Amino acid sequence: MTDLPAVEVFASADAAADAACAAIVQRLQSALIERGAAHLCVTGGSTPGPVYDRLKDADLDWSRVAITLSDERWVDANSPDSNARLVRERLLQGRAAAARFGCLKGEETDPVHGAWVADLKVAPLEPFDAVLLGMGADGHICSLFPGNPVLEQGLDPAGARLVLHAPTGEPAPAQDRVTLTLPALIHAGLILILTSGQSKHAILERDGDEPVHHLIRATARGDLRLLWSA
Repeated sequence: MTDLPAVEVFASADAAADAACAAIVQRLQSALIERGAAHLCVTGGSTPGPVYDRLKDADLDWSRVAITLSDERWVDANSPDSNARLVRERLLQGRAAAARFGCLKGEETDPVHGAWVADLKVAPLEPFDAVLLGMGADGHICSLFPGNPVLEQGLDPAGARLVLHAPTGEPAPAQDRVTLTLPALIHAGLILILTSGQSKHAILERDGDEPVHHLIRATARGDLRLLWSA
């Protein structure tokens, strides 16, 4: 059995967001002091917005921080489904507007080609200083969905690719996406998985075969924290 990290339980989503923000700021500040630069990977969805609202005003030299995403839907950058739009509207504001943001989706029309281009964008940011992820009700992380054709490749910790095309499939995703793989994540100095709801708590408490468990078992160094609120 894997020695799983304890789930950190918070009284509210706001309290969990406070903790996530504080941990990210501390890790980025340490990187800025040690190397003069910091690399942050963030996520989309509804969960991280409150973290971004706090993080954008953090007292950091954001001009030396590079940010990218854990995954992206293959949609226009102005689409309400775009994770990049969420980051622009909630994180790249205030002090954090000075950060450098690298979108996973570029001008490529083909998501397969787009994933290769994104792979080249992500490589210089490795290893990330901090990674913020959510988790789906099926235990997926990034766009590594159970049943998807790229799941096995994406969960291979020894894989060569940092970014893959996750095609539309059953049961998910409903749209083509590009996604980071385990090799892109597991060497990060800090990985935060931020979740809420009883069903997700149950997933985090067991040593299962969902994608999130592959990440937990493969994490190579640094801290991995599971932050949960009801």
